[in-house]
Amino acid sequence: MGEESKMESHEGGTLTIFEQVRVNGKITPVALSCDGKLRWTENIERCLDLEKEVLSFSTRGSKITIRASVVDWSELHWLRTKGRRRKDIVLEPLSEESRRLWCQKLQEFLDSLDRPKRLFIIVNPFGGKRSAKEIFQEAKPLLIDANIEYTVQESQYQFHAKEMAQTLDLSKYDGIVCVSGDGILVEVVNGLLQRVDWEVAIKMPLGIIPAGSGNGMVKSVLDSVGDPCSVTNAVLTVIRGHRISLDVATILQGETKFFSVLMLAWGLVADIDIESEKFRWMGSSRMDLYALLRILRLRKYNGRISFVPAPGFEAYGMPCDQSGRSKFDLSTQTKEEVKVQQHGYQGPKISLDDLEWRTIDGPFISVWLHNVPWGSEDTMAAPDAKFADGYLDLIVIRDCPKTSLLSLMTEVNAGSHVKSPHVLYLKVKALVLEPGQRSDEPTKGGIIDTDGEVLARGKGTYKYEQGGLMAYGPMQITVQQGLATLYAPR
Repeated sequence: MGEESKMESHEGGTLTIFEQVRVNGKITPVALSCDGKLRWTENIERCLDLEKEVLSFSTRGSKITIRASVVDWSELHWLRTKGRRRKDIVLEPLSEESRRLWCQKLQEFLDSLDRPKRLFIIVNPFGGKRSAKEIFQEAKPLLIDANIEYTVQESQYQFHAKEMAQTLDLSKYDGIVCVSGDGILVEVVNGLLQRVDWEVAIKMPLGIIPAGSGNGMVKSVLDSVGDPCSVTNAVLTVIRGHRISLDVATILQGETKFFSVLMLAWGLVADIDIESEKFRWMGSSRMDLYALLRILRLRKYNGRISFVPAPGFEAYGMPCDQSGRSKFDLSTQTKEEVKVQQHGYQGPKISLDDLEWRTIDGPFISVWLHNVPWGSEDTMAAPDAKFADGYLDLIVIRDCPKTSLLSLMTEVNAGSHVKSPHVLYLKVKALVLEPGQRSDEPTKGGIIDTDGEVLARGKGTYKYEQGGLMAYGPMQITVQQGLATLYAPR
């Protein structure tokens, strides 16, 4: 077709190109719009979304091959099954000038998306069902089709990923991707925040490909746009390169710090998460079994939580005497002490003395603090949690009959447990946890779990001799809004 068939957009225009092109061997009108939609007719009208579906394109001779991952609905419509499949669309413009123009416009649009070109990938072969290596093999073809260069390293021991993040030459990469559960992501965040250049390092986009027992973060990321939690969707999320901010919580006890991005638990949830490790061979179903066992032999823990409520939640708990709060103010430091501290991020710069504190006394069945909605693929712990609102969601159960508690454990899949009269659900800006002993056995303490790691073990707990990152005692949690960066769907 002649030059009059070609239409390039001007500012404010709709179409970038519109002309006759051979598509998969058949000549048909093809339109590329400014919003990245490629439309043509092939028996029926087709539309390809360059941002969401196209991985890359290549040229050979007169042909342009567009590599895409497209939605593929199951033929059994009643199953409502939606997956994705790889598909190549071959364009063959009718002149060399047209071919150059198509290549130019396709490249310009893909470049505008600021997609990653070089990734550092950490594979955790020990997480979940120990299938991370196989899962990465499933992810590789999509990365290759997207023309992404990558370096792969396996984590070999606890906190190895943290060490990698601390020493990695970040100038060589556009992002870090964890083929793992939530634990490796948290290690990477802690490693980045303990660098000398932490202010730059923590801006490095982080991606997750699910290969753990829980996969709460990647579930939260994908569910935010209604996408199923799958390897393909997770890889496509990284390839597309869209980023969101993520709150980071600082857990402080004396001079010891740990940075959390998912959750902290004490009581029932922590006991289920950690003690069920003896059934790790069962995969995620170990949680359901151990939850039943733990509820039938229910424990309660003495202690106290003190918190700064978010606006709208000031009625929860009892007023806290400011003069008495200093006994658990773990952030008090002199200017001289700050100067000699180890390098790295020191936590949010907020004055806790200027905030209005409230308290709730135990005994407690469960205290659960969440940064994102999902704790695992089948646990919507905090349905109102946001990635970067500057608050943590607190879920507290102080007293609850066993039958009601069993019902709550089934409702957690949909997040409806927070509507129960036995559950307190609120948002907080800061929290101090003062864990105590078990009500039924005062010689035994509890377990405090954060992001899949044991933060502290009280006396008489499961694997008490292994200890934890902190002592079983008062600890302070504060949150900084939007500190980290995640790859996430638009």
